[in-house]
Amino acid sequence: MKHLVKTLLTTNPNIGFSIARLALGLVIFPHGAQKLLGLFGGNGYSATMDFFTTQMGLPSFVAFSIIMIEFFGSISLILGFLSRFWALLLSGMFTGIIYTTQLEHGFFMNWFGNQAGEGYEYSLLVIGLAMTILVNGSGKWSIDTIIAKNQ
Repeated sequence: MKHLVKTLLTTNPNIGFSIARLALGLVIFPHGAQKLLGLFGGNGYSATMDFFTTQMGLPSFVAFSIIMIEFFGSISLILGFLSRFWALLLSGMFTGIIYTTQLEHGFFMNWFGNQAGEGYEYSLLVIGLAMTILVNGSGKWSIDTIIAKNQ
């Protein structure tokens, strides 16, 4: 168990990986806050759960997971806490988003409102940043680094 914790928390101390982690966390946080708390013009937890389960037809466990991953995952990434774990979850989540809602709309986001939905370019960027964190860890300034040093 100690070896698993050490592997999960050990990180490459390069500042670039800290930048990737912070960028991903800061970009995802408003989306999670919209869904969970209704901030940034969002509808909050109940309305988001209703939308995901009734209009999109997602199982309630998946809908709940999306909200929790975006909110708590983004905060954890900003702090650098269990970053590899949250990066893995975000990668999986955004891969699912591509296949379930974006693939049919092509690569480009719907910048001009002239297509039926969003393309997958944003999701690829999220997956790319998340995979960087998954492979290299939290970077120089993180809670993971502090915990790993004390193991």
